[in-house]
Amino acid sequence: MKIGSIHTIGAIAQFLGRTVVGDESLIVTGINEIHRVEAGDLVFVDHPKYYDKAVHSAATFILIDKEVEVPAGKALIISPEPFDDYNKLTRKFSPYRPQMSMTGENCQIAESAHLSPNCFIGHDVTIGENVTIHPGAYIGDGTVIEENTIIGPNAIIGHYAFYYKKKPNGYDRMHSCGFVYIEKNVEIGAGTTIDAGVSAITRIGEGTKIDNQVQIGHDTIIGKHCLIAAQVGIAGCVTLEDRVTMWGQVGCISDVTIGEGAVILAQSGISKSLEGGKVYFGSPCEEAKQKMRELATIKNLVENRRK
Repeated sequence: MKIGSIHTIGAIAQFLGRTVVGDESLIVTGINEIHRVEAGDLVFVDHPKYYDKAVHSAATFILIDKEVEVPAGKALIISPEPFDDYNKLTRKFSPYRPQMSMTGENCQIAESAHLSPNCFIGHDVTIGENVTIHPGAYIGDGTVIEENTIIGPNAIIGHYAFYYKKKPNGYDRMHSCGFVYIEKNVEIGAGTTIDAGVSAITRIGEGTKIDNQVQIGHDTIIGKHCLIAAQVGIAGCVTLEDRVTMWGQVGCISDVTIGEGAVILAQSGISKSLEGGKVYFGSPCEEAKQKMRELATIKNLVENRRK
């Protein structure tokens, strides 16, 4: 999320009531979680496992619960509760805006777009030429839908990211301030859910076709001309390169990359990044030919034992 106005890291630390380690005059241009950070961004980290990753990421500013060595050109904000302070910042720069009408403020909707009855359109939404949105769809704040896209009935585009921190009294949700970007010629089936980015973009690439009742998590990037069948579940921060096919009920863990042209057969479970140009099957999935040989071997062992 880009914060627009000019804020120094010193001013942000003062707002939080925290101290800075490093140059307080450096300018913060954005706020992002670890998977999508860029130079000028502020990121939070509250677990030793990720200290090094955060400090040496593209982020210029690190909201952290321990003082560590600061690389040149970066600065830290020391906080006992980095998650809570991060939420304070995202709520400050992207506050929740209640909405009482079916179409929000500051929307840009092409005259040729067709919005069926009972569609909810949030604030700051952009809808391109010849877009069709069927009844009951929800289009969340900031969503961009390019031309010739079809959104199926009761699809949910841009709801909150599923991102929580476990605390002694339950779970605290990270405030979502990202959005969804849908490129041209995309089709999204009935009842499909595409979560908003936590602080960046969940993107669906040009020409991709998504079946009914599919779940796509926050900050996931789907490439061009992908094919995703019914009941697929894709976690957050996944990257599907172009022309990936996922057949029904495939499940995919977060923070992996599926290479261009990969095909994942039905009911497979993806637990690691996969190379492109291959066919995969099983849970955890492997190359389909190898997996089939393994299953045949197990079947033969069972049959021999019975004999």
